[in-house]
Amino acid sequence: MNILRFACIILILFIPTYALGIEKADLVVVIKSESKLYLKNNGKTLKIFRVAFGANPKGHKLKKGDERTPEGRYLLDYKNENSAFHKAIHISYPNEKDKRRAKELGVKPGGQIMIHGQKNGYGWLSFIIQLFNWTDGCIALSDSDMDELWELVDVGTPIEIKP
Repeated sequence: MNILRFACIILILFIPTYALGIEKADLVVVIKSESKLYLKNNGKTLKIFRVAFGANPKGHKLKKGDERTPEGRYLLDYKNENSAFHKAIHISYPNEKDKRRAKELGVKPGGQIMIHGQKNGYGWLSFIIQLFNWTDGCIALSDSDMDELWELVDVGTPIEIKP
């Protein structure tokens, strides 16, 4: 019986997600003016989430501490399931263009921009918290939405953040 259970587990781990009917996103699109995050696959919208941003959401992130969410094209380059904000997926900000701009302005570009859930211990308040832009420049979802996004997005997926 243990061998059969082990064989089933191995099979499940190696079955591609498309065989299980789970369609992964090949692009994440965030539209700040709509407070929406769209998961796309081959141009088709798979899922839409309501999101919150930095406390100063208008415009592209220019420097550390400006509480803006960057705009542009980046990659989701790693996942952190032990985040202080439920779970988090890192956005590859700043890119070379962002670093050059910050250097020209004589400021630090900032970093550690993530898509994440609620601060640990406060997930139950997301129905209120998500009505406000409250992050330091990250993109926040409810914990349940973050769990769903976590499963549908792989490391290496591009993200476009639009005004």
